[in-house]
Amino acid sequence: MRRALLRLSVALLGVHLATSGTEAAGNDWPQRPVRIVAPFAPGGSADTLGRIIARDLTDALGQPFVVDNRPGAGGLIGAAQVARAPADGYTLVISGIASHVIAPATNAGGAEFDGLRDFTHIAYLGGPPVAFVVGPQATNRSLADVLAAAKGNSTISYATPGAGTHGALIGDMFTRLTGANMEPIPYRGGGNSMTDLLGGSVEAAFIAITSAAEPLRERRLHGIAVSSAERLRAFPNLPTFRELGYPTLTATTWFGLAGPANLPEPIVERLNTEVRRILAKPEIRARLDADGIVSPALTAPEFKRFVEEEVARWTPLARASVR
Repeated sequence: MRRALLRLSVALLGVHLATSGTEAAGNDWPQRPVRIVAPFAPGGSADTLGRIIARDLTDALGQPFVVDNRPGAGGLIGAAQVARAPADGYTLVISGIASHVIAPATNAGGAEFDGLRDFTHIAYLGGPPVAFVVGPQATNRSLADVLAAAKGNSTISYATPGAGTHGALIGDMFTRLTGANMEPIPYRGGGNSMTDLLGGSVEAAFIAITSAAEPLRERRLHGIAVSSAERLRAFPNLPTFRELGYPTLTATTWFGLAGPANLPEPIVERLNTEVRRILAKPEIRARLDADGIVSPALTAPEFKRFVEEEVARWTPLARASVR
């Protein structure tokens, strides 16, 4: 009897110590600078969103939050570093559909992590939908006109930010759904494709709205449709694919905040609360709206479920695109 009680006491003590350690990790955190890895080059949406939240997290939590750009391999290099980091809240990553869904699916043999299992998905930051746009010389400036032209004898070429990217997948889904004669022209990123589209070397593009925003505002490009669930405040005259009869083309090139697997729950909850507060600030909301960035407020469990749904939706399509 005495031995049984002793074993029970030791077990309860272990549970208490483990729980106390987790609570301490949340209550005392952060005690030193926090690194936020952006697995893409400076200047893009991942980098911009990371720096927006890093500045305000620094002010709110009293320790520096520093963005560290680690680009390469579609986001795999930077994300892999975080997957291997200690789950102590001092190494985070700007996650996203490119780095945590598409790249692991298309580079399964070279990917060093599982986008779900090896990460704690903390908060949804936001992201731009994909826009279907045509160049300044285009005479077909509505979806009906484009489809009529692309179902005849002619083929319409369209630019994408690269094979296997979200823009390329949306473009491929569009051509399959509509039966249009359209040929993808993959580029290395959105900037080069915009140059050729504006110059007339390519007729159309499926690209993140952030890359096309300025030319659209200046009417140097013409918008056909956008993949957001609702019309964007910055582009109220640009219809959605959903309202044009293609609800399955509703998608966003999203980014989030994540950490290594098994991040202590108090840290997750604190970060999620702070991120949602930051993104709700009127001046930040106005900045994101101007760039066409959609940013719904999700709790940590809601964001985790969202990522699970995105993996289930896009993994087979991404793998099929590189076969």
